[in-house]
Amino acid sequence: MPVAMAVPMTKTRIVPRSEERRRHQRVKVNLLGRYMLSDRREFPCQVIDMSPGGMAVVAPVCGNPGERVIAYVDHLGRLEGKIARLLDNGFAMTISATSRKRDKLAAQLTWLANRQILNLPEDRRHGRFTPRNALGRLILPNGTNVACRVIDLSASGAAIAIAPDLLPAIGAAVTIGKTTGRVVRHIEDGFAIEFTRLQHPDSIEDNVTGE
Repeated sequence: MPVAMAVPMTKTRIVPRSEERRRHQRVKVNLLGRYMLSDRREFPCQVIDMSPGGMAVVAPVCGNPGERVIAYVDHLGRLEGKIARLLDNGFAMTISATSRKRDKLAAQLTWLANRQILNLPEDRRHGRFTPRNALGRLILPNGTNVACRVIDLSASGAAIAIAPDLLPAIGAAVTIGKTTGRVVRHIEDGFAIEFTRLQHPDSIEDNVTGE
């Protein structure tokens, strides 16, 4: 009686890099963020092209191929991977993620593409949320330190409620918590501030709110 031979599984386990790239549709984006190299140095960056499996980053310091990178990208949060190759003005990196995380990234990239979010005004590029602790301390242009209420926050700015007689002028430099910025417009109960630098998602509340 003939004996059935086992079929080698090797071919189903190995996916050529070109095929892997085709599997994940790349999306042109313009997202700001920060990244940390393996020596813990941290730099600002701009993601210009990405898929759930990797992204191209414009960066001032490139690192070395194979080096581990942790990036915090606007809208997408924390991403981890390795430098795949160097570019003229930055590097391309892989994204290490579970299948569930990759599916979530694919959905987020589709949303970004469909909404054409890069054409929105600056204050709508970053998702806003209400902080757990709305109390804050505000330093006005004259150095006065006053209490205020943080209406909402994003990585790029905040809406602040304050007494009408303390309202700073548009364009004035102010500090909310530990974070500096400038007044970009007045609103019904106060004003909107644009931060001097993009804030990390995991530290924004600590830097802005609290006594």
